[in-house]
Amino acid sequence: MAEELISINVWLAGRSYRIRIKANEEELVRKAVKLADEKVTDLRNHYAGKDDQDFVAMCLLSYAADSATDAHNPIVHDDIKGMISRIDEVMSKEE
Repeated sequence: MAEELISINVWLAGRSYRIRIKANEEELVRKAVKLADEKVTDLRNHYAGKDDQDFVAMCLLSYAADSATDAHNPIVHDDIKGMISRIDEVMSKEE
């Protein structure tokens, strides 16, 4: 049976957003939103003259880049497995 979703309000870059999440994920979601809001604030302090949409976009790109380069990311993990397989093939041909 599908897990029931709850509605919560979160604040990001000075705006309120109502989102639906699994109840057991609420603490993690709130922590993630807090980290993202802190990142937006940090970007706002370092890059004057931009609007909040720019800072939210910069924050999103930062997290996406971090995720894409994370060795635990399934896409990166698959790429690494593929590289290992190719190395094994080359090494076995040299024997």
